Amino acid sequence: MAFVYNPPTTPWLDIMYQDNDIVVINKPSGLLSVPGRELHHRDSATLRLMSVLPTAVVVHRLDMDTSGIMLFALTKAAQSHISRQFQQRTTSKTYLARVLGCPCEPCGSVDLPLICDWPNRPLQKVCYTDGKPSLTHWQVLSSDKTSSLIELTPITGRSHQLRVHMQQIDHPILGDRFYGKPLAVTMADRLQLHAHQLEIIHPGTEQAIKFVADCPF
Repeated sequence: MAFVYNPPTTPWLDIMYQDNDIVVINKPSGLLSVPGRELHHRDSATLRLMSVLPTAVVVHRLDMDTSGIMLFALTKAAQSHISRQFQQRTTSKTYLARVLGCPCEPCGSVDLPLICDWPNRPLQKVCYTDGKPSLTHWQVLSSDKTSSLIELTPITGRSHQLRVHMQQIDHPILGDRFYGKPLAVTMADRLQLHAHQLEIIHPGTEQAIKFVADCPF
């Protein structure tokens, strides 16, 4: 079935935090982080925020299907400061995901290099020759007979990293239409992946500040 972009409209924009330097939103699943190329893919978290805060600039992205914390800069100085933190991997990010089955161990790491699967883009794949280093730590929070709630800590920030890494250890994220087939994709009506916590050094105060968005699943 062809993909039809039908982003959620309630709430239109969920602003969690705002000051003179930054603004943080809770992005819903199904909404693009930035405008797509096609006219009918223009609706996005970035444009919605810019409609009320015209100087807002995106400094990182979430997959369309992922919900949770997105951070924006409101000044060029803040943008530069935060972008440098992401590039140098000094930010602290944690995600929550519900995955298929129950891992045998309570925690672990996935260290597999990733590269774009160009014939099937936007899919990513493991490639030991040309892939970029990608590392994810995971910890089981709870489990039932069919699934587990897992905390994910990405050390790198590759596209679809968490989704591919969970697939590669045979615990794909529920509702993942790209990597959850054949079973996990049918077990939820959305991707069960949520950007739960983000900690940065505030560009204005130079103090650590943490944001938390409640998990919707």
